[in-house]
Amino acid sequence: MLNKIKSTEELKSIVGRLKNAGRKIGFTNGCFDILHAGHVLYLAKARQLVDVLIVGLNSDSSIKQIKGPNRPINNQNDRAIVLAALESVDYIAIFDEPTPIRLIKTITPDILFKGADWKGKTVVGADFVIENGGKVEFIDYLEGRSTTNMIERIVDVYCDCR
Repeated sequence: MLNKIKSTEELKSIVGRLKNAGRKIGFTNGCFDILHAGHVLYLAKARQLVDVLIVGLNSDSSIKQIKGPNRPINNQNDRAIVLAALESVDYIAIFDEPTPIRLIKTITPDILFKGADWKGKTVVGADFVIENGGKVEFIDYLEGRSTTNMIERIVDVYCDCR
């Protein structure tokens, strides 16, 4: 399971071999801070459309930049291990930047996956993937499922601090 967690350089080599063998590569990214049913179904749907699914995982410092100083709840190593346990995920790479563009350019996936809530918005790496013969696929998500909602519910139910 831990052998699914790779550096960007390791993935570059692996993806090269997989593409030479004619395998279709998919890529998605996210924080995956507290894994929930929405995450699991999203990743499973994406994996059905490719031979290999790679997940770019925001590092702890990257999440702090995006979501604020109280996040993530789970550290990047724990989040990577949980993702690695999923059958639908073939490889994981942790990235430190605010966006996964460097990772996308290294991998050059055939399909870049985003949640359907991203339709009509700018998807980082979409132009690059399309210019290189790939495409962007939007995956439906479970309404109302989010880590932020889970945290808010926990605070509401168990904390007298608001």
